[in-house]
Amino acid sequence: MKKSPIVFTLSVLALAPMVLLTMSIKENKAEQQAIGAVPVIKENETRASEWGKHYPRQYDTYMQTRKSDEIADVLKQDPALVVMWAGYAFSKDYNKPRGHYYALEDNINTLRTGAPVDGKTGPLPTACWTCKSPDVPRLIKRDGEMEFFTGKWAKYGDEIVNPIGCGDCHDSSTMKLTLTRDYLKRGLEAEGRLKTADVTHQDMRSLVCAQCHAEYYFKKTEWDDKGEKKTAMVVTFPWKNGLSAENMEAYYDDYNFSDWTHQMSKTPMLKAQHPDYETFVTGVHYRNGLSCADCHMPYVREGGVKYSNHKIGSPLDNIANTCLNCHKGTEKEFRETVEKKLARKNELAKMATDVLAQAHLEAAKAWELGATEEEMKLALQDIRHGQWRWDYAVAGHGAFFHAPEETLRVLAGAINKGQDARLKLRIVLAKYNAADYVGPDFSTKEKAQAIIGLPFEKLIEEKKTFLNTLRQEWIKQSEAKGLYDPATRKDMVLKTSYN
Repeated sequence: MKKSPIVFTLSVLALAPMVLLTMSIKENKAEQQAIGAVPVIKENETRASEWGKHYPRQYDTYMQTRKSDEIADVLKQDPALVVMWAGYAFSKDYNKPRGHYYALEDNINTLRTGAPVDGKTGPLPTACWTCKSPDVPRLIKRDGEMEFFTGKWAKYGDEIVNPIGCGDCHDSSTMKLTLTRDYLKRGLEAEGRLKTADVTHQDMRSLVCAQCHAEYYFKKTEWDDKGEKKTAMVVTFPWKNGLSAENMEAYYDDYNFSDWTHQMSKTPMLKAQHPDYETFVTGVHYRNGLSCADCHMPYVREGGVKYSNHKIGSPLDNIANTCLNCHKGTEKEFRETVEKKLARKNELAKMATDVLAQAHLEAAKAWELGATEEEMKLALQDIRHGQWRWDYAVAGHGAFFHAPEETLRVLAGAINKGQDARLKLRIVLAKYNAADYVGPDFSTKEKAQAIIGLPFEKLIEEKKTFLNTLRQEWIKQSEAKGLYDPATRKDMVLKTSYN
């Protein structure tokens, strides 16, 4: 009988943790059910803060992309690019990408988008908004795709006001991942490897990224608007022949397409955008079943809650929860290995830019001396193909991590093409008694922009006028329409490479 109190006490002590565990499980289940419940978010809601009311964890991590706020002037780092892009907007201004929080702001501030004075002026088409805002699919639904892609960039300045956010990737009624840009669906159908009707959830964790992180061009498309003939510049993926650099190069050559004609060499040029998806699918990570989100949006656990981290950035910022899930070694060892490999890629990329910039200058000299189109034809083709390969390998900012061997292969091809062009040009220059021609010094951004005659200071003044006038009107108009989300500009400081 004396043992009963002791047994009872021990039983209580044993049961207490089980009771607490049961309560904890019930609380976690309740929280999971609350998270799993689909909230009411209005259709075409483009303000991320409205979604954040229902998904605070995802929203808070998304807002952390504003920490990636430093401006890195790529033209200053490698002035050869100014020469390579002579006559194209990228010779004016090109910075490394910042966090998604800044995507729209940087598009508005860059010298590339010019200094429009109204909705009909400015150098670029409306398509240049395409990847910067969930307001884009909203406007495509409202106005139609052809109308959206018709006109100048400034046409939608007071309508596209929210940076990349929830509505770019999620269906507001189901919260499922969804493709909000039909041009990706058309690209997949043309390529044929993956039909949109057959995609899995894991596929979607890459495809929502591929809507923007891919190579595209603006396809000139004639259309009829109630009897009025219009021209749309429709975002189009060149995937018909496949996703490799050579596949897309053949597509562009067959289509006789060029983004611009080089100001100095007169080469019909191609400009790669950011073929991250194309390089990713050629790499070992994709072949092993990984998606973009696995490395760029790793899962986070808080108690019994599991969610994806929306602070989208480099996996190297969170090695322990990304790379080391599969790779062996310590974080320090892994980082050192990556840095060594990346240095090799950067070495080849720099060799390619130096060779190609020199080729442009030598071609310009040959034209100046009276070279004929027939004499220049093959050299210009090598320049076009060489610069395309270089751009394909580096414009996808994660290309080297997605597919290191493929990236190095393509860069090697870029160098070979550039050298082939220079050999052909030396023969032409020798014919015109200029075999010993040495191009001008482009060792600094300022020298390179002077060579191509870029009125840099004038562009800056015009841009500042735009930012202080029309840009301010856009903000007021978007506020009046109820589109503007103050949270998307919280603590934002104007940062540019020219300010």
